[in-house]
Amino acid sequence: MDAFYASVEIRDRPDLAGQPVVVGGRPNSRGVVAAASYEARKYGIHSAMPSARAYQACPHAVFLPPDFEKYRAVSRQIQEIFRRHTELVEPLSLDEAFLDVTRHREGIPSATWIAQRIKREIRDETALTASAGVAPNKFLAKIASDEKKPDGLFVIRPQDVAAFLEHLPLAKVPGIGRATQEAFNAMEVTTCGQLQKMPLALLTHRFGKRGAYFYEIARGIDEREVKPHRTRKSVGIEDTFAEDHADASWLRAKLGQLARGLEKRLQSNRVKGRTLTLKVRFADFHTLTRSRTLSEYMDDRDVILACAQDLFGDSGAHGRKVRLLGLSLHNLDNAPAEPWSDDQLSFDWAEEG
Repeated sequence: MDAFYASVEIRDRPDLAGQPVVVGGRPNSRGVVAAASYEARKYGIHSAMPSARAYQACPHAVFLPPDFEKYRAVSRQIQEIFRRHTELVEPLSLDEAFLDVTRHREGIPSATWIAQRIKREIRDETALTASAGVAPNKFLAKIASDEKKPDGLFVIRPQDVAAFLEHLPLAKVPGIGRATQEAFNAMEVTTCGQLQKMPLALLTHRFGKRGAYFYEIARGIDEREVKPHRTRKSVGIEDTFAEDHADASWLRAKLGQLARGLEKRLQSNRVKGRTLTLKVRFADFHTLTRSRTLSEYMDDRDVILACAQDLFGDSGAHGRKVRLLGLSLHNLDNAPAEPWSDDQLSFDWAEEG
């Protein structure tokens, strides 16, 4: 979907059409941007940017709090459209999914035609636009879906894969973050074409198991199947404070709020977990995590809080100013994931009060 959260808000408030719209934290807070309309992106605003910085870039932007219940409802509509065409739908988030249309429900042989039809149905039924990527595998389809945004359609045919990858910047490859990109830059490798010239042994020596992934991706090889049912790996919650805090009693009280919030998320997703991870980000942006695995599964706030308090005591945070605390539970009891969950997302509107 194109700027999903912002687009839904603009659809529901036509007076916002043509204006820079930012969904996320308040501009005077330390929340972050969840989505920005394309008008806002012209000012350099993007998701995960601090809201205060977004405000500096565009003071006249309209800042709105996220409404995840509304976004989930729209996402369900879109998921239903997908499933008219194939049962092989793998949701990645509220606004993105992989579809395997090798065997279309109506027997349509053209993936490009199917993509055009899905885009049209989404527009007709939700008044929103989507961009589609059509390709032989998930990696290439993901890359293609970003090529012609917004309201775009980009096709990579099997016979065109090599030419497409030749000049594809590594910055566009999923799994290559800033640190990995800097490592490749030091090796004078900036495109998939250049990466293809690197031996597998060299890549695995330099990057470990990820080296094999880079070797295959550079050649457009991705054997992953589209999996309709994904297993949730973690459930988490975090809060960025309006001001840095060093008072231990205040921070421990905040852990209590997070434990209650995490309990609600666990219960709503009908999962329990054994490994609790505490995340602490200090005023200087240094971040540390501490984890503990219990012998039994937990989803009760009191058990979570007791474990979190112990982890906090071992974190070395005493006397240091803290800007963010987070709790997440791993080693879950393998309940299926809700495809339109918003776990791990938090903004100051969602966490206040």
